[in-house]
Amino acid sequence: MSRGSPRTLAVSWMGTVPYGEALELQAELVAQRRRGEIPDTLLLLEHPHVITLGSSSDPQHVLLDEAERERRGIELFQAGRGGDVTYHGPGQLVAYPILDLKPDRKDLHRYLRDLERVLIDVAAEYGIEAVRSEAGTGVWTALGKLAAIGIRVSSGWITSHGIALNVRSDLSYFETIVPCGIPDRDVSSLERELEEDAPELAEVSQRFVEHFARVFGHETIVG
Repeated sequence: MSRGSPRTLAVSWMGTVPYGEALELQAELVAQRRRGEIPDTLLLLEHPHVITLGSSSDPQHVLLDEAERERRGIELFQAGRGGDVTYHGPGQLVAYPILDLKPDRKDLHRYLRDLERVLIDVAAEYGIEAVRSEAGTGVWTALGKLAAIGIRVSSGWITSHGIALNVRSDLSYFETIVPCGIPDRDVSSLERELEEDAPELAEVSQRFVEHFARVFGHETIVG
């Protein structure tokens, strides 16, 4: 937890947002956070079907050509974050923290581990054991990768991008990529783990906010 007085966290549920619009919004918010015009901010949303490429992506990890992506309604974007290829789509909770890591959180390893801790604790709320893995950043269960993480930290230690937690995702879309560049690991979701008892995205979002605020030391949340 951060030292000193708790920070305010402005939380916004955005609904469904096209990926390109979310990139532009994040860029605007990062600039505003750097200038001190807004507090730490957490965007929660869903994306329409999209494949995103991180800074270490291998183009061969995208398994559909442009014509097939267009037929299936899947966009393709260079994301401007770290990591490899990932997929976003309906039923997946996407969270973009716009945080100032100064003065006492200027540690990228710690930031990633804290994001994983939030996801592990959210999964535990539903009786699911999620863990870190040497395979890479993110969290896994016995059935597969439950959530992916890909971040960007710009000048001034301002974060953007973030996490994608599969809640009620159509997991067949992950067959269009090599998820995060790991060919031999399956993908899971809360729905797959819980079968008929899968929670709604709104409920998972609220639990995510609660654990995020606790882990990062934000005791005041503005809706």
